[in-house]
Amino acid sequence: MHKNLQDLGDYLKNALPGAVEKISEDHDQLIVNCKQGGIASFLTFLRDDSNCLFKVLIDICGVDYPEREKRFEVVYHLQSLRLNQRIRVKVICSEGDIIPSVSGVYSSANWYERETYDFFGIMFSDHPDLRRLLTDYGFDGHPLRKDFPLTGYVEVRYDEEQKRVVYEPVKLTQAFRSFDFMSPWEGAEYILPGDEKADDSARGGN
Repeated sequence: MHKNLQDLGDYLKNALPGAVEKISEDHDQLIVNCKQGGIASFLTFLRDDSNCLFKVLIDICGVDYPEREKRFEVVYHLQSLRLNQRIRVKVICSEGDIIPSVSGVYSSANWYERETYDFFGIMFSDHPDLRRLLTDYGFDGHPLRKDFPLTGYVEVRYDEEQKRVVYEPVKLTQAFRSFDFMSPWEGAEYILPGDEKADDSARGGN
């Protein structure tokens, strides 16, 4: 780990030992795993402490790892113009966990948390207006979860007869087909449709 990142990591661990779970580095950027309940106070410290001054909240996003017991990560990207550094703060949570909102620390977190709720279903406590942001209010599910179907659950279209937008269950136009992606130069090990009418000699080209 680079010395300046190591120094900052040690400083954060000593200043807030009850909030920091793990510190690592990736692509010249410090990564801090923070406990759920301490995220608001931890980000407040990063914003206000004279040795940090991470005044800019660049983004909040969710990540889904369905194979994990705690499948979600909430990731906060911050920037300090004073230090010319970025820091990534992670909170690991299970489905159903409620993460404290940081909209009172960074006003831009309001819509970022709404987007994270909309796409992943992660809830934030004490948020002033935790509604969907990019999908429709009647949308079923959370589309960036790994177990969300690619086709979705409903389709939206404008009905000319009813003169309004209607929601209908997704109907595939054909049954699911399995493709073997075999090269045509390798030859198939099964009889292709129509070839059953030809004898072996005809298929051999004689």
